[in-house]
Amino acid sequence: MDLQLKDKYFLVTGASQGFGRAIAMALINEGALVLANARNAEHLQSLKDLAPNQVEYIAADITSNLEQDKVLNAFAQYPLTGVVINAGGPPVMGALKTKLIDWDNAYKSVFRWKVRLATILAKKFKNNEYGRMVFIESVSVKQAVDDLVLSNAYRMAVVGYVKTLSREMETQDVNMNIMAPSYHDTHAMNRILKNISKKNNMNNAAARELIESQTLTGKMGDANDFASLALWLLSPYARFVTGQVYAVDGGVIRGV
Repeated sequence: MDLQLKDKYFLVTGASQGFGRAIAMALINEGALVLANARNAEHLQSLKDLAPNQVEYIAADITSNLEQDKVLNAFAQYPLTGVVINAGGPPVMGALKTKLIDWDNAYKSVFRWKVRLATILAKKFKNNEYGRMVFIESVSVKQAVDDLVLSNAYRMAVVGYVKTLSREMETQDVNMNIMAPSYHDTHAMNRILKNISKKNNMNNAAARELIESQTLTGKMGDANDFASLALWLLSPYARFVTGQVYAVDGGVIRGV
């Protein structure tokens, strides 16, 4: 199926590894042009090496105002049609172990920068009467995850923001949706596996088996499969879908 992404420009943050990298690669395979951002310049260069004519990148911390402006200014010349808003999560932590400084830091790393970036881009998309925004959050927006209280709280705040913003786009073809992954075989799983291992006094392999037992598929998800849904949400075919949360969870969520 032709998703009509060829020669269209997409900004992908957190593109150095995990979901961001998988989505960037999927876009490249569809003939799209990728404006990649992450903090690791070496990983971004390796992405560009795979498709020199389809990738431009800038290494910067997108969660910082100044660095975010640096990214936007660097890519201002490109006619952006979609964006993947994605970055790492906050520390693994239980509610009773948090301090106020942890909440302040998580507000900045999980919520604040996304609001700033999305607001800027939404205004541009609205003026252009077209745009696609995909937020990569977590299954925690549907079902709380143990020892991830900071993620549980602030990612739900992102959902509230996106739902409200989507309603302000009126009749413009500007759509924004959220993807909520559960356990996928990515680098980000390492911190969760480490916490489970420590908490249950088990090795990494046993912790992995415990995680996989929570899915109905009996295994972790594949980032490349995850990316295929992101591509559809970034395509013109998603014109009738906005303000929604798509759980990609292997059956982890027990509610309806």
